[in-house]
Amino acid sequence: MGVLNVTPDSFADGGAFLSAAHAVDLALRMQDAGADIIDVGGESTRPGASEVPVDEERRRVEPVLEQLSRRVTVPISIDTYKAEVARAALDRGASIVNDVSALRYDPALAAVVADSGAAVILMHNRGRSSEMYREASYDDVVVEIARELGERLGTATAAGIAPERVVLDPGVGFAKRAAHSFEVLAGLESIAALGRPLLVGPSRKSYLKAAIGDREPADRDWATAAAVTASVLLGAHIVRVHAVKEMADVVRTADAIRAAAERST
Repeated sequence: MGVLNVTPDSFADGGAFLSAAHAVDLALRMQDAGADIIDVGGESTRPGASEVPVDEERRRVEPVLEQLSRRVTVPISIDTYKAEVARAALDRGASIVNDVSALRYDPALAAVVADSGAAVILMHNRGRSSEMYREASYDDVVVEIARELGERLGTATAAGIAPERVVLDPGVGFAKRAAHSFEVLAGLESIAALGRPLLVGPSRKSYLKAAIGDREPADRDWATAAAVTASVLLGAHIVRVHAVKEMADVVRTADAIRAAAERST
């Protein structure tokens, strides 16, 4: 999954692809580089970020979606937790809703997903972006994430979303300290026991600084590659990344190692 931020304050690219034309060009290059999904987002959800009004979020993403739906052949995901934005995106060609709140922030979103037949990604999180680190307290982070994601999966299915349309995301970096994020990556097999495909988003996030030191996001791709490799080996079905060309090679290699391990058992 290639990350396409259409925001002026993205932590990873600083809003470099805010204009629709630049965003579409990047998406096409991602597809050519090996992206299987393009994830379009119009609101930064980095720690400390402020909420963007619905009208502004729609203004950012709709021109991009309208062009992408005619020009890319891979599925398009909309990275939003707002029902109105999701509905507009699905009307413009998106087929996946990537919700960082796992249907908690906007109760109307579940019905939008259920009625459309879209797939949904439910990400583990606690609190809003402005306060998520206040909630980063765990006795056993992997056990608690698995339990809370299981509850969100139950909420989704109770709302009429077919289980086979649900992907789970343990939320690396969201309401988690660096140590928690590394524990999550190490414990992916336990979260996979929930029986749904896993998406992992390890790319360029600040938890990597605990391993490599204080570097800017664009200088964290080697560390991201290690996290992507671990994610694939431990059960991730989708990895959400910024440097698609480089990480596509990483994924193919890790996947070959995983396949060899399975053949030898």
